[in-house]
Amino acid sequence: MRKLYWFQNDLRLQDNPGLSAQGDAEGLLLVYLFPVNRPWCNTTGMGAQRERFLRESLLSLQQALSALGQNVLVLEGSPELVLPDIVREYGIDEVATTLTPGFYERKTLAVLKSRLAVPVRVFEGNTLFTQEDLPFARDELPAHFTPFRKAVEKLLIPSPLAPPASLPPPPAARFHRVPEAAVKPHTALPIRGGSENGERRLRQFVFEEQLILNYKASRNCLDGLDGSSTLSPWLANGGISPRQVAHAVQQFEASRERTESTWWLLFELLWREFFHWRALHDDVSLFRLRPAGGRKRLHNCTFEPRSYARWCSGSTDYPLVNALMRQLVATGWMSNRGRQIAASCLVNELGLDWRYGAAFFEKHLLDFDVASNYGNWQYLAGVGADPRGGRHFNLEKQAQQHDPQGLFVQKWQGSQPAQPEFVTDAADWPIPQK
Repeated sequence: MRKLYWFQNDLRLQDNPGLSAQGDAEGLLLVYLFPVNRPWCNTTGMGAQRERFLRESLLSLQQALSALGQNVLVLEGSPELVLPDIVREYGIDEVATTLTPGFYERKTLAVLKSRLAVPVRVFEGNTLFTQEDLPFARDELPAHFTPFRKAVEKLLIPSPLAPPASLPPPPAARFHRVPEAAVKPHTALPIRGGSENGERRLRQFVFEEQLILNYKASRNCLDGLDGSSTLSPWLANGGISPRQVAHAVQQFEASRERTESTWWLLFELLWREFFHWRALHDDVSLFRLRPAGGRKRLHNCTFEPRSYARWCSGSTDYPLVNALMRQLVATGWMSNRGRQIAASCLVNELGLDWRYGAAFFEKHLLDFDVASNYGNWQYLAGVGADPRGGRHFNLEKQAQQHDPQGLFVQKWQGSQPAQPEFVTDAADWPIPQK
């Protein structure tokens, strides 16, 4: 039997159930398709740093596969259009991939299945637990994080799978080395894609430098390497798996010590888990201004393009927000606290539709993950999983707490000239104030 395995957000050999299940094939074609824009996304393409990290991850995957006599065919185009041609050209008998949340992803998979005359197997492989492990069905998933956490935090996290010792040979395809990106990592966040780099960062953070012992206190630092684990970019594209991270933390706790900080990293993995299953449950509601069944928080739906453009470029009247946005575009990174501050500004100070902010983050974040990104934006906007109904951060207070000396604002040139204010008349047209 000839098989095709379609990599998505699982760009690794280790702890990859879908890939490991292909060992019985006579021949195996491995394929990856560059992400395409969502139809409703207001941005185009990927930011330079996100694309750079992805290309590095694919190059790393190609190198790891070469040791097993394999390679990955990297293509561009919509999966439902490209893969049927590949299946016919190479006489594929079965297609497999890993479950990926998101309405667009679900529709793509459904259309792909309808266009193929061969079976498509979908594996679970980017979460701590499988659906079978969870103590509730998907349609009974808790609406909020706390009851979800209490229901799953005592479950045994399965051990990560070892990488396959061998793989079936590829067909005679024309494989190409992934071209290197046009940009280099920014000096403020010099991390590179690829499983070996993700595993190295995990060892460094947990075992070698033991930065995890101070994680709860340092995680809100605005610069990436000052306190954050910065593991999320590799988790997002699958360079490492959440089970690998969880077992490293548990191993540290068993051999050295268990602290509130070690627990907190596991706690944040559970947040990631929650958003994954919520995205599968919510489907298209994840992208609605006011999801069906969600809170009916009122928003100003007027789209003022100048306000949005200033937010994106870091040219608002809020220096800390400006610095954060400039950091994001330059490095592909923003801390969790920074994301909350920037999102609160767009939703509350600027009165814009939260989905525009989520789409801009999608373009630039190294660690873009559809479930976590859109789930967190819904949470802050008060239309998602937050039982409080949204968060409105006092931007001046946040600056005093997280950048009291203004060093972060100075570093990223957050102090910009004051901008003119705009109001709207009865016809909803912006009118400049004098």
